[in-house]
Amino acid sequence: MGITNAPTRRLIVNADDFGQSSEVNEAVVRAHVEGILTTASLMVNSPRKDEAIALARKHPRLGVGLHLVLVAGRSALKPTEIPDLVNHHYRFPDSTLRVGLRYFFLPGLRDQLRREVYAQIQKFQATGLTLDHVNGHLQIHLHPTILKICIRAARHFGLRHIRLTRDPALLNFQIADGQWLYRLSHALVFAVLCASASPKLKEAKIRSTDRVFGLLQNAGVDQRYLCRLLERLPAGNSELYAHPSTNGLSHELNALLSSKVREIITRRQIELIRYQDI
Repeated sequence: MGITNAPTRRLIVNADDFGQSSEVNEAVVRAHVEGILTTASLMVNSPRKDEAIALARKHPRLGVGLHLVLVAGRSALKPTEIPDLVNHHYRFPDSTLRVGLRYFFLPGLRDQLRREVYAQIQKFQATGLTLDHVNGHLQIHLHPTILKICIRAARHFGLRHIRLTRDPALLNFQIADGQWLYRLSHALVFAVLCASASPKLKEAKIRSTDRVFGLLQNAGVDQRYLCRLLERLPAGNSELYAHPSTNGLSHELNALLSSKVREIITRRQIELIRYQDI
């Protein structure tokens, strides 16, 4: 893992929702080529997945992972194969609360969930891209039922890196403002989820970063936040994830392209890496 005299601060900069739209795909490539983006998480059932895959092949230094979709998106399997999970349009429910409760309290869904998770991994493998990491849309991979399936899948498919979405609340409260209820509630929920998930991932020898930034920002990773974060980035391996786009979330793209951000990274000797580098 370590290299002698290497910087002590290492950062993965990830874009979620790769393949969701052409605007997202364009932003991912721009942020990688012109900015600080090192990885992206592919939605294998998304409308512009083929475009995203073609772009990823043209940029082999971009680490591409799987963004599991089990809520608010399309399935890989047909509705007849997972009738209790999706409607006839291949759509999972949009409500994370509803989905989370059903996945936890209805054990009869677990086989369908397992088959869908495995199908999405197999669709990713069929792209021929190297699997850099696994995470979930709306962090669904940390749901206890889904995490158990992911750990089984890791043994079956040789998955090595899964996001452990623990965003340090104290640091976030010091460098960001607004949306206090959202940030406090998500900090508490994910502190519990990660406390449960961490020893299970370690036991399965699945690697994660020491911390993950972006969860508590709720699509608010702008230049101001990013500069403040980088000035106080702790030692060790960290991940920052964002949702850059050339339309709706252009402020996140602009932050990843910022020369001021790049200057801080250089001055603080922050090493930009991918999951496969840890």
